Amino acid sequence: MGEKILLAHGSGSRLSHDLISKVLAPSIMNPVLARMDDSAVLDLSGRLAFTTDSYVIDPIFFPGGDIGRLAVCGTVNDLSMSGARPRYMSLALIIEEGLDIDDLRRIMESVKDTAAEAGVQIVTGDTKVVERGKADKLFINTAGIGLIEGGTDISGSNARPGDKIILSGGIGEHGMAVMSRREGLHLSLPVVSDCAPLNHLVSAMLSVSKNIHSLRDPTRGGLSSILNEFAKQSDVGIVIEDEKIPVHDGVRGACELLGLDPLYIANEGKLVAAVAEADCSKVLSAMRKNKYAQQAAVIGEVTTEHRGRVVMKTRIGSSRIVDMPVGEILPRIC
Repeated sequence: MGEKILLAHGSGSRLSHDLISKVLAPSIMNPVLARMDDSAVLDLSGRLAFTTDSYVIDPIFFPGGDIGRLAVCGTVNDLSMSGARPRYMSLALIIEEGLDIDDLRRIMESVKDTAAEAGVQIVTGDTKVVERGKADKLFINTAGIGLIEGGTDISGSNARPGDKIILSGGIGEHGMAVMSRREGLHLSLPVVSDCAPLNHLVSAMLSVSKNIHSLRDPTRGGLSSILNEFAKQSDVGIVIEDEKIPVHDGVRGACELLGLDPLYIANEGKLVAAVAEADCSKVLSAMRKNKYAQQAAVIGEVTTEHRGRVVMKTRIGSSRIVDMPVGEILPRIC
């Protein structure tokens, strides 16, 4: 049997120092972190974006990723949706007694690889160990800082009538991948999480247009929640077309089997943008050159009608209101 996390790993003793120096730090070491002070000293200037998030996913390993990749991607993407260039992250671990240390090493390698892909540095952190049964293997808390270039003003409250709504790819893949692993579902078309850092995609979009008014990644609550947020925050209406929304065949089949709607299923590697109509084509072209947005599509537009609401044109020619989900469809998904 491999080594397990003990309560003593969180006591501040030699075991604590060994856990940090031999298991956690080697994967993410950089000059700022190497100082091992109680806070990181950073050299920053200009407008900053700052975010924090916590990750409590079950299971901690899932098709297409794990809790480590999820934590980095989630933080990077939250910063990117403000138009910021992610620079630095913190990483705090709450570990349950009994976790396999080999699993912890595997997660830290995933953190390292994802941070390197995104070009972000993890510069400070914390580790706590709790008694067996007081957590579920591993919880992660992060904070992130990014720089916003001059002239960038992106917000859910900036969508304007006439804007086109762009979706970067197929929806529902993360939620259904996690659910299939959690529930032991054997799908004829396996679904893999879309968990990915989107900062390079956003940079490519901003390089061709400053008329990107709203950006958001549709995580919990899915695409429906984000579009409703845009509509309410900007006091506009949004019309989308069902047939233009990309959905992986495996996701569609699993949702039909379980009675779920892909519009409400979580994503971790997709974004939704409200873009001025004049710049829509060049933004879409730039997006499709990125490996995480090759299926990018215009799925609707912003209107002055039915303010605060989202309406979908269905495949049979009718229309229906797309509301926010009332409760949690898939708990512990991120």
